Amino acid sequence: MSPVAARVRPSPVVRGLPFSGDDEQLLAAVRAGQAHATAELVARYSRHVLRVLARILGRASDLEDLHHDVFVRALSSIGAVREASAMSGWLTIIAVNVARSAIAKRARSRWLWFLPPDEVPEQAAPVVADEDVAALRATYRVLGRLGAEERIVFALRIIDGMEMADVASACGVSLATAKRRMSRAESAFLRHAEREEVLEPWLKGGARWGRS
Repeated sequence: MSPVAARVRPSPVVRGLPFSGDDEQLLAAVRAGQAHATAELVARYSRHVLRVLARILGRASDLEDLHHDVFVRALSSIGAVREASAMSGWLTIIAVNVARSAIAKRARSRWLWFLPPDEVPEQAAPVVADEDVAALRATYRVLGRLGAEERIVFALRIIDGMEMADVASACGVSLATAKRRMSRAESAFLRHAEREEVLEPWLKGGARWGRS
């Protein structure tokens, strides 16, 4: 069970009644304040939220707390979700906002860590899938030199492999704006990556960067 799920445990009365409905039923139950439904919401989407945060922030020391904050915000504004099919995208937006706030509050030199391949939720990132821990460390070190908005679009597009339309939605901007940020991010990343010897194979393989 994730740390967040552990903090949103159902009461003893409903603990033995796991929620088995679909997302529409789940959304209705959460809105109704059913504790077991709240725990199920966290369980269903915990990994997704963690993945989004980890892609943007790497191994942040406060990742667990940020992960929890996403669900606190989500549960406090659950009424904003009109359809269950929008749940994943809505949580992505909240996770991006939480990550953006974290970036703004930190001194870059204190929070740039790497996420080892065996700890990356779901599929390894396309840009680093075949590289070792040193390359991951270098990647997040370079990302730390980017502005928050550029870092976010780069992480969502290049590292997580999201489509640009989904990146724009997650960031709350137009597709054109997201593409402009991506262009700036890509240029800045490549410029700073030239200082990282371990990233040299990527710089020579220009096709790796044709995602925007």
